[in-house]
Amino acid sequence: MNPASIMKMMNLKNKFEGNHPKFVSFLKFLVERGIEEGTVIEISVKKPNQDPIVANMKVLQDDLDMVQELKELAK
Repeated sequence: MNPASIMKMMNLKNKFEGNHPKFVSFLKFLVERGIEEGTVIEISVKKPNQDPIVANMKVLQDDLDMVQELKELAK
């Protein structure tokens, strides 16, 4: 990955963190406590004037391995 792309990604990350600090804190809390295999993650999306749409997933070992690989790439 070239340095310009890395800088752009960092700027986008920083902007997201500035726009959504509570969500970022929530994610950091989860990462610090650790997510184990079998954990169910559920997300709800509610658009204005519409009913929410809800989905969930059960965390697999493959998911945890992928997150670990992404962490190592980010170093």
